[in-house]
Amino acid sequence: MASIVGKKSGLTWAVHLSVAFLVAIWLFPTVGLLVSSFRSADQIASSGWWSALSTQERQVPPVRVSGDETEQGGSFVIAGSLFDGASTTVTAWGTSSREPEAYEPGQSVDMGDGQTLTVSENGDFTLSGPESFEGARLPRIFTTASTPPDFTLDNYRNVLFSSTAAAGVGQSFINTLTVAIPATIIPILIAAFAAYALAWMEFPGRALLIAAVVGLLVVPLQLALIPVLQLHNDIGIGKGYLGVWLAHTGFGLPLAIYLLRNYMVGLPKDIIENAKVDGATDFQIFIKIILPLSFPALASFAIFQFLWTWNDLLVALVFLGTDDQTLVLTARLVNLLGSRGGQWEILAASAFVSIAVPLVVFFAMQRYLVRGLLAGSVK
Repeated sequence: MASIVGKKSGLTWAVHLSVAFLVAIWLFPTVGLLVSSFRSADQIASSGWWSALSTQERQVPPVRVSGDETEQGGSFVIAGSLFDGASTTVTAWGTSSREPEAYEPGQSVDMGDGQTLTVSENGDFTLSGPESFEGARLPRIFTTASTPPDFTLDNYRNVLFSSTAAAGVGQSFINTLTVAIPATIIPILIAAFAAYALAWMEFPGRALLIAAVVGLLVVPLQLALIPVLQLHNDIGIGKGYLGVWLAHTGFGLPLAIYLLRNYMVGLPKDIIENAKVDGATDFQIFIKIILPLSFPALASFAIFQFLWTWNDLLVALVFLGTDDQTLVLTARLVNLLGSRGGQWEILAASAFVSIAVPLVVFFAMQRYLVRGLLAGSVK
């Protein structure tokens, strides 16, 4: 027996590899979303986020020659730039989709009828000919170019401060905070009182109430949505923030009471009995002793409740509707997917805005999570 004590299990390495694998699975898409939210639309479309720090070579969408015509030495000239000042280097170009890399940068190409076209390495082009180009169909230029890493804050400016309903999520961000913060605080306040009563106060029917709370944990959320909405309409609160707060409170109370009651039952009984001997009332014991000692359980449930209410879509749509003034972030992202499915830079920035707050809340309070979840499991 002595030789076994302190010996590590042979499966320790497997556990470590499994944990590292799970962390990588969770971290990989999050990092990709963050990097993509700072990239331009062209780079997102042409390469993966893992290549964001390297120079990318890609085929640029064709550009038709356009610009003001000038006369120089008896020739008519149209000059301009393909890239609007972007730091892009042309590696090859062409005038046909069948041969998009037919010519080198700086090479002059005979377009027929005495016309010549030149494309330089920085994207500047010059089209010249003996006759005016007015009314003529000008050629298209196909280019292959190398582009350095391009990071921008324009995506976040567009998402947070755009005045268009389809792009701006600033109002939805505020709406989600308006829903999530009260919907987290209210059930904690109610559940804390209920958990103390079920843990330390003797009254008839306490065991049945505890069983009812456990039973309510398995009631499907979708089963109660329509009846609760009809009740709200009957009592006059209809669709609004009060209705969604009460709905989240009702759906979150069973788990809150269950977690807090398990934790409070495990607190030292001597402390409470000594306080009663000293003349403290149940309310004084609850406020001055139980609540401070129960902070890990309170924080644990607060994490769950906040993440649930912040990421909720179904309850918000049922109790708030689809009006732009009350639309939450998850519903806004659904709209963006429908109307801007091709603009991935907008979607990436919007999605990361929606997960930034839950990430901050989780990492700030995660040390209390395990302590709160394991409350009451060991005596």
